[in-house]
Amino acid sequence: MLVWINGPFGGGKTTTADALATDTGWPRFDPEHVGFVLQANLRDIEIDDFQDLSAWRALVPAMADELMAFRGSDTMIAVQSVLDESYWSEIRAGLTGRGRDVFHVWLTCDEDELRRRIEHDEDEADARAWRLDHVDAFTRARWACGAADLIVDTTGRSPEAIAATIAHAVRA
Repeated sequence: MLVWINGPFGGGKTTTADALATDTGWPRFDPEHVGFVLQANLRDIEIDDFQDLSAWRALVPAMADELMAFRGSDTMIAVQSVLDESYWSEIRAGLTGRGRDVFHVWLTCDEDELRRRIEHDEDEADARAWRLDHVDAFTRARWACGAADLIVDTTGRSPEAIAATIAHAVRA
């Protein structure tokens, strides 16, 4: 099973995934690295968002499937904000078409808290302005609540508590 942690940019997905991996031992997969590979190999093409590339949406399920097979892993964690419903449908179909179950986790939090987290993030300070500019995109992506297997409000909760909630739901 691929446990896909989705939600707002700067909303705690990576921190939660780190806690989940520590708690469970499940390996991690970062779909963003597939985007980096595409950008490096398409330098002559201007790319605003690699998620807009059909190649990214096709390669992510293929890479996840191959990594799980290579590792012999029954469960793996993927962390990536996918706010476009059609893109999410395409990725999920690519995974299920390869026989992989997907457990879609949607992290949400109060907008004021989200902005506070972004503004105080020292790890990725360079992404601050971009993340703040995309808070409205998260608000518009409420379709994901209906597409999620689990919705977790992270407001006021520790990454460890959120990870424990996810692990319990996945194992159930």
